[in-house]
Amino acid sequence: MIRRDKISSGTVHRIPDDFRNVVLRNRTIHAIWEDITPLARNEWICWITSAKQAETRERRIRVAISKMSKGMRRPCCWAGCPHR
Repeated sequence: MIRRDKISSGTVHRIPDDFRNVVLRNRTIHAIWEDITPLARNEWICWITSAKQAETRERRIRVAISKMSKGMRRPCCWAGCPHR
């Protein structure tokens, strides 16, 4: 059972509050988040936090949730987390 008040971060990145809150609000997305690898979590976190504008970041959060709900486990068409 997944605890609704806990969420795993990546191996390097701490999940930001705005993204964390969206993931925690959706039981299905939360389960997917806990099932993906720490590296995959890092990539989602880094993709979202690398946005330079607030509007882009908000859009990336929406896109991430949509893609994860369709089975995508890592961001697509992105060079990847530069921290690995």
